Amino acid sequence: MSDILKKLAETLEARKGADPQSSYVAGLYAKGLDAILKKVGEEATETVLAAKSGERAKIIHETADLWFHTLIMLAQTGLKPDDILAELDRRFGVSGLDEKASRQGHK
Repeated sequence: MSDILKKLAETLEARKGADPQSSYVAGLYAKGLDAILKKVGEEATETVLAAKSGERAKIIHETADLWFHTLIMLAQTGLKPDDILAELDRRFGVSGLDEKASRQGHK
């Protein structure tokens, strides 16, 4: 399931060196982290609105946009999808309440 995440991560990493005029992603990188974070926020809002609409196709489309822009954010900050998948794996089988309690004071 994570093969597409790996392929996207590799492509996004390669776009870091691309001409900002030749690539949407390179253009985002050139604008910096704040522009990327703004886009992630916009996509998160659009995902919430799509979910509220209940329209399956919209939910899928907007969630894909959110994940894509989140991957750009991760790459900009030197992280990879595997870092997030490892954290999810670490949490697997742990009560959500216990996991949240373990983070108290860490944020």
